[in-house]
Amino acid sequence: MLRQNKPRRSPGQSTAITPVPQPTLGAPGSITDKISGTIFTGTPLWWWIGFLISASLLGVFMFTIGVLLWRGVGIWDINNPVVWGFAIVNLVFWIGIGHAGTFISAVLLLLRQHWRSAFSRFAEAMTLFALAVAGLFPLLHLGRLQFAYWIFPYPNTLLLNPNWRSPLAWDAFAITVYGLVSLMFWYIDLMPDLAAMRDKTDNWFLKAFYGALSTGWRGDAEHWERLHNASYLFAAIATPLVISVHSVVGLDFAIANTVGWHHTIFPPYFVAGAVFSGFAMVIIVGAGLRRAYGLQDIITIDHMENAAKFVLITGLMVGYGYLMEYFTAWYLGHEGEWVLTVQRFIGPYAPFYWLMVIFNVVVIQALWFKRIRRNIPLLVTICLLVLVGMWLERFVIITMSLQYVHIPAGWDFFNAGIWDWLTLISPFGLFFTLLFLFIRVLPIIPIYETELLAAEEAGGH
Repeated sequence: MLRQNKPRRSPGQSTAITPVPQPTLGAPGSITDKISGTIFTGTPLWWWIGFLISASLLGVFMFTIGVLLWRGVGIWDINNPVVWGFAIVNLVFWIGIGHAGTFISAVLLLLRQHWRSAFSRFAEAMTLFALAVAGLFPLLHLGRLQFAYWIFPYPNTLLLNPNWRSPLAWDAFAITVYGLVSLMFWYIDLMPDLAAMRDKTDNWFLKAFYGALSTGWRGDAEHWERLHNASYLFAAIATPLVISVHSVVGLDFAIANTVGWHHTIFPPYFVAGAVFSGFAMVIIVGAGLRRAYGLQDIITIDHMENAAKFVLITGLMVGYGYLMEYFTAWYLGHEGEWVLTVQRFIGPYAPFYWLMVIFNVVVIQALWFKRIRRNIPLLVTICLLVLVGMWLERFVIITMSLQYVHIPAGWDFFNAGIWDWLTLISPFGLFFTLLFLFIRVLPIIPIYETELLAAEEAGGH
């Protein structure tokens, strides 16, 4: 049972997010037993079902990639002028999914928001898996995968070094650095729990496996001091990366002299949208884990409510971005911008646009009400609609804008074919296959943080 102590608020602490009391689960070590039980108990049936479905979808993804590499990007229904189709839409979508993990781990750590501990471990893992999916699409979209290294610096004997003024070149570095920092941040925070798994198991193979990953962690004062210093250092490095990575993605569009793209609001607008969709995915996965493993006393309803508040806040920012797009189209007086705006309302892809507005702006208004934020089935439903809406937003920005070039004679429409839809659906197989393997092999909740916060609550600190 949770002790429902009223949380204290330190002077100057923000009141936007309520500090959440952590669970006291009884005898010392009970939290360790509960979290490690997700690994050392028998594999549940739901895990096998989910893993087999994900692995099957991953097989479809591998087949799609094989056909793409054999036949070329012509299997997609991209054309001139719509040269960016579902591949780049998926790139922006999956990078956005990965933003919540780093935001929860880095930004909320620096802000001393203790409720982050319920989400941080699996949210960080989701960041890595989403980046693994996102990083494939720029490579696949190149068409000539063997020349992907041209984007990076190398001896300039062929005079082929990239144009460093292009954000497309910045993308490669931003995503790579973001992935490396996220991986190191995740692994450093994981080491004490790996040592706990090492000490808990009697299986020689698992003991050697967790022992190698824990790299000799002993848990003495020096180790803890270095862990805390490294965590805050990486949090300080990762925090600007949360903003910079999707800002660079937004600049891919903002600096282009293309109808619908040339807007200065795109970098902050893209960052807000990334955190928006990322938190929606965290809530969906968190709700599934708390139900499947009975973690309601660790991932509490208060944790879910706090995450829902972030969905509402960032969703309002996204809605403001939509309004600014309308205002800019009117204020500029550019015929192409206004034509594009009207076509979004009544054109051939108007249903996609209106679904985007309904899912990303209208539906989330329900989160103003506490009863909705604390109703898990309704909250998960809203978050699923947000994910659909955010993918539609990327489709509207990328594909619809490219259709309406400055010269009306050059207009052409994008009609997705079977390979485009496979490119959209099958990558979820890679993401969820990695996620299912993660929750079966590694602790999904940071044990030492949860034990510490529970001890503080029990002691009245």
